[in-house]
Amino acid sequence: MSPHREPTVVGVQNFNAAEDAAALRAAMKGFGTDEEAIIAILTTRSNAQRQAISQAFTHEYGRDIIEDLKSELGGHFEDVIIALMTPPAEYLCRELHHCMEGMGTDEQVLVEILCTRTKPEIADIVDSYERLYNRPLAEHMCSETSGDFRRLLTLIVTGARDEEAGVDHARAAEAAQQLYDAGEAKWGTDEEIFNKILAHESFAQLRLIFEAYKELSGRTIEQAIKAEIGGELKDALSAIVECVENAAAWFAQRLRSAMQGAGTEDKTLVRIIASRAEIDLGAIKREYERLYDKTLESDISQGETSGDYKRALVALLGPA
Repeated sequence: MSPHREPTVVGVQNFNAAEDAAALRAAMKGFGTDEEAIIAILTTRSNAQRQAISQAFTHEYGRDIIEDLKSELGGHFEDVIIALMTPPAEYLCRELHHCMEGMGTDEQVLVEILCTRTKPEIADIVDSYERLYNRPLAEHMCSETSGDFRRLLTLIVTGARDEEAGVDHARAAEAAQQLYDAGEAKWGTDEEIFNKILAHESFAQLRLIFEAYKELSGRTIEQAIKAEIGGELKDALSAIVECVENAAAWFAQRLRSAMQGAGTEDKTLVRIIASRAEIDLGAIKREYERLYDKTLESDISQGETSGDYKRALVALLGPA
């Protein structure tokens, strides 16, 4: 979402897939597993490099590296490593599928993945989902959600966002007025207008709309959404607004809440750190420290993560 990328993992320069494949084979062969070697290699290679290692591994040894890793590793450490070995869109598809399968749906995961991604990222996820599960993501999602929340996610997944239009101040003022008329200015809220504008306009245009809204109403759009809208739709619209304004801060807050309270939400911790490491994890670290006066690394290290799991997460954070 943010125009500038700030990855903590960029890959290595003199990359040699066959050498890495041999080192990983050695780390898993025989008695015991060399977890340190696995962490050192896989947390510093880019996803594209890891895919090349996977191919080299199959080519050299006739084995599937992911199957070998799964048989050698366990627990949340395994989750981190498998997340790193999976192509990004495919990994997010697996997370989406998991959150909708079985009893109940984890709406927070739908919001985290779908409301924070760019249009090309969403298109990639939609293609991968159908390929992996032989059913369209929109259809699966529609069977698991309802109401205005479902309508908003459907707009996002079907690629409604117009990222080509450029920014237009006059249109922004009109949209701000529409949002004001649909929410604060009337009794009851017209959620459809919020959905339409927040799912269709580009992030750059939304930034202008939110500025115009504040001038018009005296409140921020977040304040209006929190006051006017409830439930999952509120969470989804708030996520879009916060990612337009500062995606890294939104992810920092999500990490914080995953580590607060009883028990760590490990799936969330792994997913955000693994999926943002090549995008903006550097910025997320900085925002985390600004918001909470503690480093993300210290909260992960002092929290409930331990051993190789902790070491792998900290390695992905890069140098302090």
